[in-house]
Amino acid sequence: MIDKAPSSDERERIAIAGDALVLALVRRFRTSVQEAFVDGHVFSILKPANADDLIREEDFVRDERLPYWADVWPSSLILAGKLLKLDGAGQSALELGCGVGLCTLAATSTGFDVLSTDYYQDALDVTRANVFRNLGRAARTQLVDWRHVPRDLGTFDLVFASDVLYEKEYALLLPIILCRVLEPQGTALIADPGRVAAPMFVEACEAHGLKIRDKETRPFAVGEIRQKIDIYEIGRG
Repeated sequence: MIDKAPSSDERERIAIAGDALVLALVRRFRTSVQEAFVDGHVFSILKPANADDLIREEDFVRDERLPYWADVWPSSLILAGKLLKLDGAGQSALELGCGVGLCTLAATSTGFDVLSTDYYQDALDVTRANVFRNLGRAARTQLVDWRHVPRDLGTFDLVFASDVLYEKEYALLLPIILCRVLEPQGTALIADPGRVAAPMFVEACEAHGLKIRDKETRPFAVGEIRQKIDIYEIGRG
């Protein structure tokens, strides 16, 4: 894959579309900007000012959906640091649950061609806005429900996700998805802060023929928040 620099016309088109998207988000809900510090890099993250503003009764009634996507979580900061150490030139990547786009930003910065997915359209729009604001590029995004993954989603050299094992259902679904979207020699990186469903996820990976190649634990400490973040490196058995 050749990563060609965009032409001046393409850069102008991206800038116009990016500015319009940021303006639309600011009008859609109250926003704030958070600086995310990741191993010497600083990303400017536009995000909803308060995730509670996004709670919709109809979403919760349908499938108990809550807007967890709207914050910068410790697991995403730790995973972003891991991604920044990789060389993604010429490789494809998929983020499952992109949220505000921090990990997509990190992977894109190191050369990966990233497809960012989430269950919320707002999350995809915020991710696109943040990729534009930080990198001046247009992000590729797709709305994906893990219970109904599109058959044409494709396969990827790298698949990554952060703090997605907070429900038993997701712990059981994720290995099935990885089996579908990982290239034969591909790698998955899953960051988790010790959620209750994490052991169930590990067992499900083994049941589906996936191998936990490595488990790295990194400390996270900011203010009063103290967590240990596990990064699971997973491949085909």
